[in-house]
Amino acid sequence: MRSIYPSAAVLASKFTLVSSLRAQGFALANAGQKPGPHDVFLVMEGEVPPIAARTLVLADGPASATPFEGGRPARLSYSHADTELAHAFAAALLCGRHEAVAADPESLALQALARRVAGADITVLVNGPTGTGKEVLARTIHAESNRADGPFIAINCAALPETMLEAMLFGHVKGAFTGAGAAGEGFFRAAHGGTLLLDEIAEMPLPLQAKLLRVLQEREVVPIGATQAEAVDVRVVACANRDLQDEVAAGRFRADLYYRLSVFPLTTRALADRPGDVAALAAAMVVRHAGMRSVLPWISDEALAMLGRHDWPGNARELENVIQRALLLGMGDRIEAHDIVFDRASTSAAAAAPRAVEPVAATLTNIVQIHEFAAIRRTLEECGGNRIETARRLGISERTLRYRLAKAREAGELLAASATQSMAASA
Repeated sequence: MRSIYPSAAVLASKFTLVSSLRAQGFALANAGQKPGPHDVFLVMEGEVPPIAARTLVLADGPASATPFEGGRPARLSYSHADTELAHAFAAALLCGRHEAVAADPESLALQALARRVAGADITVLVNGPTGTGKEVLARTIHAESNRADGPFIAINCAALPETMLEAMLFGHVKGAFTGAGAAGEGFFRAAHGGTLLLDEIAEMPLPLQAKLLRVLQEREVVPIGATQAEAVDVRVVACANRDLQDEVAAGRFRADLYYRLSVFPLTTRALADRPGDVAALAAAMVVRHAGMRSVLPWISDEALAMLGRHDWPGNARELENVIQRALLLGMGDRIEAHDIVFDRASTSAAAAAPRAVEPVAATLTNIVQIHEFAAIRRTLEECGGNRIETARRLGISERTLRYRLAKAREAGELLAASATQSMAASA
């Protein structure tokens, strides 16, 4: 477990942030404790960063977040009104771009349980809807276990051809089947000493389930075409988006394999059932997808409210799409409400909205074009109509700018009016 080293000034004025980070899984360093290679430091502005590349500088003032870059510390400035999002940005900056973050009490409890299970080296079954972070939870279990220095290999059982799945899992010897010109290691042997994630385990064919059961029981694999078993030291984490007990009752999943996998079951919930996580996940995705920006775009209260009202049928994966879209559409250091574009309106909002006949369908593509055109017009105005400077600021070529302007003229005002009406109805 990583530790945080807050200065005395941070403990005096930002203790709620320290508590929030502890809930994310950081330990508060003891006096005299020697910092580890992954530990981080918290200081107030004006204090000297102990190790710049691992220090978050905190300040009171207008909301602003600066990422770690080029060995320099990250910086986070905020007022009391921005506390929720500031805590989310702090966790996202310190946890890393692909680690689990949360704010909802049940989600924090699930993460704490996953970290506790990690030390037991037992098989774990993670169940939950698609896009709710099952693989992220599996990575947390691996990172917090004594196998953290070993490989983490994820395989989607639904994405591989059934005829190849056995060879991909258990390996094969040269000449074992047509086209096997060389021996194949297989995922189990490749994950030796580490963790193997079997995602979409419910999609595994029944005959292969029996062979997987034997591997889990005997801790050894027999590659296709081989006559001798090979021992493997692998921790298995299985994920499913369907209830495996229902699959067992329907005869689509072996009961003995289910009980072998479900030594310790964990369940992720739909994002709509944990609205407290929306701000935390949104901030994490801004950090992940902001690219080379020197300042991370802050999410305005209005934009955050829009995110909070949505019902998220695609869960965290849909939220990631929305944030990536907002980063593309937003032109400044803030994500505003007009930068938030959903794939479709929330079910509740759609039910409440009056029905109307729309002359032009406001598809997602059209809405993105409208925002793009608006951004170009706004930048042109700021540059006094200078197309060379406009293209430079937008990061595109002059030729591309001319093409986009011509496309905007062709689109006309009817598309803009229709898309705007649709967005207003879904907001």
